[in-house]
Amino acid sequence: MRKKNLGISIFFKYTVLVLAALAVIIPVLVVFFAAFKISDEYNKTGPLTIPSNWLNFENFKTAIIRGQMYIGLINTVIVVAVSVFGAVILGTMVAYTLNRFEFKGRKVVLHAFLLAVLIPSVTTQVATFKVIQFLQIYNTRMAGIILFMGTDIIAITIFLQFMNSISVSLDESAMLDGASYFTIYAKIILPLTKPAIATVCIIKGVAIYNDFYIPFLYMPKKELQVISTSLYKFIGPYGAHWEIICAAIAVAIVPTLIVFLSLQRFFYNGFTAGAVKQ
Repeated sequence: MRKKNLGISIFFKYTVLVLAALAVIIPVLVVFFAAFKISDEYNKTGPLTIPSNWLNFENFKTAIIRGQMYIGLINTVIVVAVSVFGAVILGTMVAYTLNRFEFKGRKVVLHAFLLAVLIPSVTTQVATFKVIQFLQIYNTRMAGIILFMGTDIIAITIFLQFMNSISVSLDESAMLDGASYFTIYAKIILPLTKPAIATVCIIKGVAIYNDFYIPFLYMPKKELQVISTSLYKFIGPYGAHWEIICAAIAVAIVPTLIVFLSLQRFFYNGFTAGAVKQ
């Protein structure tokens, strides 16, 4: 009876996993199949029908060049790279300070980050918009970069968790050799937190890459469009051409897929390596 129950449990578990995998994979396959089809083929075949010509790149050409997605790609790379770099530097510095130093108000700072998470971001947009206007960076890349660069509690939590596994004796040994706090941070803390940094880069990078609200509100100029806002533009002239829209979506999917597959081992290490304190 016990073995029977165990067998049912395993069957149910793998059935749920297979269904969850199909729920994620099938929409992606539909998009990629449609991206390689011509208009007539898309209208006459099913969504999961394999395209007759895998070398049909006309839809991609139309999306990237005529749809000007290349502008969005360039701006996205700039915004994501600068924002993630700044977020990592700020996040590691904040985590290093909170983890290694005892000072008055330490818990208050940490709780302030937690409190900020509880406040809906929409309720602060009027004040945020006025600050951006006051800094005279509205309708520039810097507006998005500064808003995205802000360190969030998720990044701090990941860095704090990982730094707990780094022995304080390394800091003490470096200080005995005459190293300053900044040297310890730059030459010991940063190199040892690479898995956590990779994890934050993926989480933060994907969040920025997919964000629509901030670029749409603070960077409305056509020359400043990013991937998310450039996809929005396809509602107009290409609204009836789903094969071109699917090609544009495929162009947006591929970069994040490549980055995740390249950094996935660091991603999992970043979540698990800091779980056990040395």
